[in-house]
Amino acid sequence: MKIKRAIISVSNKAGLSELAPFLKSYGVEILSTGGTKRYLDSIGVNPVEISAYTGFPEIMDGRVKTLHPKVHGGILNIRDNAEHQKAMEKLEIKHIDMIVVNLYPFKEVISKDCSFEEAIENIDIGGPSMIRAAAKNFKFVTVVVDADDYPKVMENIKANSGATTEDFRFYLAKKVYATTADYDRAITEYLSGVRR
Repeated sequence: MKIKRAIISVSNKAGLSELAPFLKSYGVEILSTGGTKRYLDSIGVNPVEISAYTGFPEIMDGRVKTLHPKVHGGILNIRDNAEHQKAMEKLEIKHIDMIVVNLYPFKEVISKDCSFEEAIENIDIGGPSMIRAAAKNFKFVTVVVDADDYPKVMENIKANSGATTEDFRFYLAKKVYATTADYDRAITEYLSGVRR
């Protein structure tokens, strides 16, 4: 699958200064949010703000920004399903071919002396939703949750003229479910120890 459009939204910016310009050099349109957008602007990548893409502003202190049909429809549509493609056209939804997301640093936050409210605000909602959607649709979407995979992603894209292979996408998709399982386990353990 050739990558034409990607969402990049990360807490940990390590490795982005190589990956994002690389994607841009392949003509990939990059969509982004908040702090990631500011960082990408600072290195000259200049992504499209998610709210400009969806036509809907970030609301509730950033709690709702990527939870939108133009995002999830763009990720989850089956590219060779005619009905899905009709819906895409009718609703003016564009394909999203790559998701690069790492989650809010919940474990790091609770490892310090944080309040219950701070812990709750560091439970990521949009990130897990996007990466799980992309992993479910790995046949068509590349999803990257680990900065250590950025060099492999670039190598796979280079070797395939701007596309990734299905085997590689499946490898990346499996990492998503390991990541979200570990994340949810940490949240469950934390909340289990809280008396309210």
